[in-house]
Amino acid sequence: MHKFLIVLVFLSTCAPAPPPKAAVAETSGESLVDTSFEVQSSFSRDYLMGKFDPATHPDFIEIAAGYANRPGMYLRRDAYEAFLSMHAAALKAGVRLQIISAARNFTAQKGIWEAKWTGSRLIENGKNAAQAYPDPVQRALKILEYSSMPGSSRHHWGTDIDLNNLSPEFFKSGQGKKIHDWLTAHAAEYGFCQPYSPKGADRPYGYNEEAWHWSYTPVSRQLMALAGQILKNEDITGFAGAETAKEIDVVGKYVLGIYPGCLK
Repeated sequence: MHKFLIVLVFLSTCAPAPPPKAAVAETSGESLVDTSFEVQSSFSRDYLMGKFDPATHPDFIEIAAGYANRPGMYLRRDAYEAFLSMHAAALKAGVRLQIISAARNFTAQKGIWEAKWTGSRLIENGKNAAQAYPDPVQRALKILEYSSMPGSSRHHWGTDIDLNNLSPEFFKSGQGKKIHDWLTAHAAEYGFCQPYSPKGADRPYGYNEEAWHWSYTPVSRQLMALAGQILKNEDITGFAGAETAKEIDVVGKYVLGIYPGCLK
């Protein structure tokens, strides 16, 4: 009897604890990310917000010709290695994946955002946002349909990529649908997930659906946990239109407003 009790005690104290699972909980209408993940010590608020140069960061590597539509793009090494495996598997199935956007730091994202904010770059509905939406909050919300405020983009992290085309219509038929169908069926085998799924009950907030945007979740879910812990709307500043971040709740509804399946 005593020996049996000793064995039970030993097993209960030595068995490894199950890994924590990320989840999205509803609190006062806002999606909150479970912050129980163990986060790499190298990650910080500055990392979250893209306040570094991917070209000189030791964890990043330039994407080789043949995998991207232009030179000079970077990814985290772990995400890139996973992408290479996924790329090879997709080719065997007759699907060619091409990266058209990868890591973008704060400065790069600021350039995109402010070009749309001032109207020098038309937004996705073909309008000059500065003329069509003079109210700052409404203008920000229209830009936020597909573009992130600087400091709040997943592309800062080096875990997220845009593939093949930035048009929603491209992925609804023909080769585009074939690409998306393959990714939907197999991307998870390589650690990738589509964070901006169609909006619905499980994703009521955030950017519109982006069939082209895929995230390397073994790292990005850690960064989501960190964002839930330390990133505040007040941190989102330093660019034209930043004063709208708090009223819109950019962190709660956009940074954390992703498909819950990408947190598991």
